[in-house]
Amino acid sequence: MEQDLYLEDFKRKGILVPERKLIKTEAQIEGIRRSCQLTKSILNLVEERIEAGISTAEIDRWVNDALAAAGAYPATLNYQGFPASVCTSINEVICHGIPSARKLKEGDIVNVDITSILDGYYGDASRMFMIGEVSAEAKKLVQVARECLYLGIEQVKPFNRIGDIAFAIEQHANKHGFSVVRDFGGHGVGLEFHEDPFVQHYGPQDSGMLLVPNMVFTVEPMVNVGTYRCRKLDDGWTTITADNSLSAQWEHTVRVSENGVEVMTE
Repeated sequence: MEQDLYLEDFKRKGILVPERKLIKTEAQIEGIRRSCQLTKSILNLVEERIEAGISTAEIDRWVNDALAAAGAYPATLNYQGFPASVCTSINEVICHGIPSARKLKEGDIVNVDITSILDGYYGDASRMFMIGEVSAEAKKLVQVARECLYLGIEQVKPFNRIGDIAFAIEQHANKHGFSVVRDFGGHGVGLEFHEDPFVQHYGPQDSGMLLVPNMVFTVEPMVNVGTYRCRKLDDGWTTITADNSLSAQWEHTVRVSENGVEVMTE
Protein backbone atom coordinates (compact mmCIF):
# COMPACT_ATOMS: atom_id res chain seq x y z
CA MET A 1 0.00 0.00 0.00
CA GLU A 2 2.87 2.36 0.84
CA GLN A 3 4.38 1.71 -2.58
CA ASP A 4 1.00 2.30 -4.27
CA LEU A 5 0.76 5.71 -2.62
CA TYR A 6 4.32 6.48 -3.70
CA LEU A 7 3.51 5.51 -7.28
CA GLU A 8 0.49 7.81 -7.28
CA ASP A 9 2.90 10.74 -6.94
CA PHE A 10 4.67 9.64 -10.13
CA LYS A 11 1.34 9.22 -11.92
CA ARG A 12 0.35 12.78 -11.02
CA LYS A 13 3.60 13.94 -12.64
CA GLY A 14 2.57 12.19 -15.86
CA ILE A 15 5.08 9.34 -15.53
CA LEU A 16 4.03 5.91 -16.74
CA VAL A 17 3.99 3.42 -13.86
CA PRO A 18 3.67 -0.38 -14.15
CA GLU A 19 0.37 -2.12 -13.60
CA ARG A 20 0.23 -4.32 -10.52
CA LYS A 21 0.31 -7.48 -12.69
CA LEU A 22 3.85 -6.56 -13.77
CA ILE A 23 5.09 -6.79 -10.18
CA LYS A 24 6.01 -10.42 -9.54
CA THR A 25 5.37 -12.24 -6.25
CA GLU A 26 8.18 -13.93 -4.33
CA ALA A 27 6.92 -17.36 -5.44
CA GLN A 28 6.87 -16.26 -9.08
CA ILE A 29 10.35 -14.78 -8.80
CA GLU A 30 11.71 -18.05 -7.43
CA GLY A 31 10.15 -19.97 -10.34
CA ILE A 32 11.54 -17.51 -12.88
CA ARG A 33 14.95 -17.69 -11.21
CA ARG A 34 15.06 -21.49 -11.61
CA SER A 35 14.14 -21.21 -15.29
CA CYS A 36 16.77 -18.51 -15.82
CA GLN A 37 19.45 -20.67 -14.23
CA LEU A 38 18.49 -23.54 -16.52
CA THR A 39 18.89 -21.23 -19.53
CA LYS A 40 22.30 -20.17 -18.24
CA SER A 41 23.40 -23.81 -17.83
CA ILE A 42 22.38 -24.65 -21.41
CA LEU A 43 24.25 -21.63 -22.78
CA ASN A 44 27.27 -22.91 -20.83
CA LEU A 45 26.84 -26.27 -22.57
CA VAL A 46 26.72 -24.55 -25.97
CA GLU A 47 29.86 -22.60 -25.08
CA GLU A 48 31.71 -25.86 -24.32
CA ARG A 49 30.76 -27.45 -27.65
CA ILE A 50 30.46 -24.73 -30.27
CA GLU A 51 33.22 -24.58 -32.89
CA ALA A 52 33.85 -24.39 -36.61
CA GLY A 53 32.17 -27.24 -38.48
CA ILE A 54 29.16 -27.40 -36.13
CA SER A 55 25.82 -26.76 -37.82
CA THR A 56 23.21 -24.53 -36.23
CA ALA A 57 20.81 -27.49 -36.46
CA GLU A 58 23.16 -29.36 -34.10
CA ILE A 59 22.96 -26.47 -31.64
CA ASP A 60 19.19 -26.69 -31.85
CA ARG A 61 19.35 -30.40 -30.97
CA TRP A 62 21.66 -29.76 -28.01
CA VAL A 63 19.26 -27.18 -26.63
CA ASN A 64 16.16 -29.27 -27.18
CA ASP A 65 17.74 -32.36 -25.59
CA ALA A 66 19.04 -30.42 -22.57
CA LEU A 67 15.66 -28.83 -21.97
CA ALA A 68 13.87 -32.17 -22.25
CA ALA A 69 16.32 -33.76 -19.80
CA ALA A 70 15.49 -31.00 -17.30
CA GLY A 71 11.74 -31.46 -17.74
CA ALA A 72 11.53 -28.12 -19.52
CA TYR A 73 10.39 -26.87 -22.92
CA PRO A 74 11.76 -24.35 -25.47
CA ALA A 75 9.60 -21.22 -25.62
CA THR A 76 10.50 -20.55 -29.25
CA LEU A 77 9.37 -23.93 -30.63
CA ASN A 78 6.12 -23.38 -32.55
CA TYR A 79 5.83 -19.86 -31.10
CA GLN A 80 3.80 -18.07 -33.78
CA GLY A 81 5.11 -20.72 -36.16
CA PHE A 82 8.83 -20.51 -35.32
CA PRO A 83 10.19 -23.96 -36.22
CA ALA A 84 13.07 -24.45 -33.76
CA SER A 85 14.07 -24.63 -30.09
CA VAL A 86 16.63 -21.82 -30.31
CA CYS A 87 17.48 -18.76 -32.41
CA THR A 88 20.93 -18.81 -34.06
CA SER A 89 21.88 -15.51 -35.68
CA ILE A 90 25.12 -15.41 -37.68
CA ASN A 91 27.13 -12.35 -38.80
CA GLU A 92 24.67 -9.92 -40.46
CA VAL A 93 21.65 -11.63 -38.88
CA ILE A 94 20.35 -9.38 -36.11
CA CYS A 95 17.91 -11.82 -34.54
CA HIS A 96 15.50 -14.75 -35.05
CA GLY A 97 17.87 -16.79 -37.20
CA ILE A 98 16.44 -20.26 -37.86
CA PRO A 99 18.78 -23.22 -37.24
CA SER A 100 19.70 -25.14 -40.39
CA ALA A 101 22.31 -27.41 -41.94
CA ARG A 102 24.59 -24.37 -42.35
CA LYS A 103 27.90 -25.01 -40.61
CA LEU A 104 29.76 -22.40 -38.64
CA LYS A 105 33.12 -21.44 -40.06
CA GLU A 106 36.25 -19.70 -38.85
CA GLY A 107 35.64 -15.98 -38.50
CA ASP A 108 31.87 -16.20 -37.91
CA ILE A 109 30.17 -14.52 -34.99
CA VAL A 110 26.90 -16.06 -33.82
CA ASN A 111 24.24 -15.23 -31.27
CA VAL A 112 22.52 -18.15 -29.54
CA ASP A 113 19.23 -17.12 -27.91
CA ILE A 114 17.48 -19.55 -25.54
CA THR A 115 14.24 -19.21 -23.60
CA SER A 116 13.38 -22.05 -21.23
CA ILE A 117 9.93 -22.83 -19.88
CA LEU A 118 10.35 -24.68 -16.58
CA ASP A 119 7.27 -25.40 -14.45
CA GLY A 120 5.43 -22.68 -16.37
CA TYR A 121 8.10 -19.99 -15.80
CA TYR A 122 10.24 -18.40 -18.52
CA GLY A 123 13.97 -17.62 -18.48
CA ASP A 124 15.46 -15.77 -21.48
CA ALA A 125 19.11 -15.07 -22.33
CA SER A 126 21.51 -14.99 -25.27
CA ARG A 127 25.25 -14.88 -25.81
CA MET A 128 27.62 -14.13 -28.65
CA PHE A 129 30.21 -16.69 -29.72
CA MET A 130 33.25 -15.97 -31.87
CA ILE A 131 34.29 -18.93 -34.03
CA GLY A 132 38.06 -19.22 -34.19
CA GLU A 133 39.93 -16.10 -35.22
CA VAL A 134 37.53 -13.29 -36.14
CA SER A 135 38.24 -9.89 -37.67
CA ALA A 136 39.25 -6.97 -35.47
CA GLU A 137 35.97 -5.26 -36.38
CA ALA A 138 33.91 -8.30 -35.34
CA LYS A 139 35.81 -8.64 -32.07
CA LYS A 140 35.28 -4.98 -31.23
CA LEU A 141 31.57 -5.20 -32.07
CA VAL A 142 31.03 -8.24 -29.84
CA GLN A 143 32.88 -6.57 -26.98
CA VAL A 144 31.07 -3.24 -27.28
CA ALA A 145 27.69 -4.98 -27.50
CA ARG A 146 28.48 -6.80 -24.23
CA GLU A 147 29.53 -3.52 -22.62
CA CYS A 148 26.25 -1.99 -23.78
CA LEU A 149 24.35 -4.81 -22.07
CA TYR A 150 26.02 -4.23 -18.72
CA LEU A 151 25.86 -0.44 -18.92
CA GLY A 152 22.13 -0.82 -19.51
CA ILE A 153 21.82 -3.22 -16.58
CA GLU A 154 23.60 -0.70 -14.32
CA GLN A 155 20.61 1.59 -14.86
CA VAL A 156 18.14 -1.04 -13.60
CA LYS A 157 17.23 0.17 -10.11
CA PRO A 158 14.08 1.25 -8.31
CA PHE A 159 12.52 4.46 -9.65
CA ASN A 160 14.86 4.83 -12.59
CA ARG A 161 13.10 4.64 -15.94
CA ILE A 162 13.41 2.53 -19.07
CA GLY A 163 14.82 5.54 -20.90
CA ASP A 164 17.81 5.50 -18.55
CA ILE A 165 18.66 1.98 -19.78
CA ALA A 166 18.16 3.05 -23.40
CA PHE A 167 20.30 6.18 -23.10
CA ALA A 168 23.26 4.36 -21.53
CA ILE A 169 23.22 1.71 -24.26
CA GLU A 170 22.87 4.06 -27.22
CA GLN A 171 25.50 6.51 -26.02
CA HIS A 172 28.09 3.76 -25.59
CA ALA A 173 27.38 2.16 -28.96
CA ASN A 174 27.49 5.52 -30.74
CA LYS A 175 30.74 6.44 -29.02
CA HIS A 176 32.35 3.48 -30.77
CA GLY A 177 30.79 4.30 -34.13
CA PHE A 178 28.09 1.64 -33.95
CA SER A 179 24.30 1.86 -34.11
CA VAL A 180 21.55 0.34 -31.95
CA VAL A 181 18.66 -1.54 -33.56
CA ARG A 182 15.33 0.25 -33.04
CA ASP A 183 12.82 -2.28 -34.34
CA PHE A 184 13.44 -4.75 -31.51
CA GLY A 185 14.12 -4.45 -27.80
CA GLY A 186 13.78 -6.11 -24.43
CA HIS A 187 10.49 -7.12 -22.87
CA GLY A 188 8.82 -8.23 -19.70
CA VAL A 189 9.16 -11.95 -19.15
CA GLY A 190 8.55 -14.64 -16.56
CA LEU A 191 4.92 -15.71 -16.63
CA GLU A 192 4.72 -15.39 -20.41
CA PHE A 193 7.31 -15.26 -23.19
CA HIS A 194 6.66 -11.60 -23.97
CA GLU A 195 5.04 -9.28 -21.45
CA ASP A 196 4.99 -5.56 -20.89
CA PRO A 197 6.98 -3.39 -20.73
CA PHE A 198 8.77 -3.00 -24.05
CA VAL A 199 12.40 -2.10 -23.22
CA GLN A 200 13.84 0.03 -26.00
CA HIS A 201 17.60 0.42 -26.25
CA TYR A 202 17.81 3.91 -27.70
CA GLY A 203 16.38 7.27 -26.72
CA PRO A 204 16.53 9.97 -24.03
CA GLN A 205 17.03 9.66 -20.31
CA ASP A 206 14.14 10.23 -17.90
CA SER A 207 11.61 8.71 -20.31
CA GLY A 208 9.49 5.61 -20.46
CA MET A 209 8.03 3.46 -17.71
CA LEU A 210 9.12 3.75 -14.11
CA LEU A 211 11.08 0.78 -12.72
CA VAL A 212 9.61 -0.74 -9.56
CA PRO A 213 10.92 -3.56 -7.34
CA ASN A 214 10.05 -7.07 -8.58
CA MET A 215 9.53 -6.09 -12.20
CA VAL A 216 11.22 -8.72 -14.40
CA PHE A 217 12.31 -8.04 -17.98
CA THR A 218 15.10 -8.58 -20.49
CA VAL A 219 17.86 -6.21 -21.51
CA GLU A 220 19.12 -7.31 -24.95
CA PRO A 221 20.77 -4.60 -27.07
CA MET A 222 21.36 -5.43 -30.72
CA VAL A 223 24.31 -3.42 -32.00
CA ASN A 224 25.27 -3.02 -35.67
CA VAL A 225 28.48 -1.95 -37.39
CA GLY A 226 26.49 0.05 -39.94
CA THR A 227 22.93 1.32 -40.05
CA TYR A 228 20.42 0.46 -37.33
CA ARG A 229 17.87 -0.36 -40.05
CA CYS A 230 16.97 -3.95 -40.74
CA ARG A 231 14.97 -6.14 -43.09
CA LYS A 232 13.19 -9.47 -42.69
CA LEU A 233 13.88 -12.37 -45.04
CA ASP A 234 11.23 -14.36 -46.86
CA ASP A 235 11.10 -17.02 -44.13
CA GLY A 236 9.19 -14.48 -42.06
CA TRP A 237 11.66 -14.60 -39.14
CA THR A 238 15.31 -14.07 -39.99
CA THR A 239 16.08 -10.36 -39.63
CA ILE A 240 19.32 -8.94 -41.07
CA THR A 241 21.02 -5.57 -41.22
CA ALA A 242 19.77 -3.46 -44.12
CA ASP A 243 23.35 -2.91 -45.32
CA ASN A 244 24.57 -6.48 -44.57
CA SER A 245 26.95 -5.22 -41.91
CA LEU A 246 27.74 -7.29 -38.82
CA SER A 247 25.40 -7.34 -35.82
CA ALA A 248 25.90 -8.53 -32.23
CA GLN A 249 23.56 -9.03 -29.29
CA TRP A 250 23.81 -10.11 -25.64
CA GLU A 251 20.83 -10.66 -23.35
CA HIS A 252 20.01 -11.19 -19.69
CA THR A 253 16.77 -11.48 -17.76
CA VAL A 254 16.87 -9.04 -14.84
CA ARG A 255 14.77 -8.29 -11.77
CA VAL A 256 14.48 -4.85 -10.21
CA SER A 257 15.48 -5.53 -6.59
CA GLU A 258 14.80 -3.38 -3.54
CA ASN A 259 18.05 -1.50 -3.97
CA GLY A 260 19.34 -2.34 -7.44
CA VAL A 261 19.22 -5.27 -9.83
CA GLU A 262 19.40 -9.05 -9.84
CA VAL A 263 20.75 -10.52 -13.07
CA MET A 264 18.71 -13.71 -13.06
CA THR A 265 20.48 -15.45 -15.97
CA GLU A 266 23.98 -14.81 -14.64
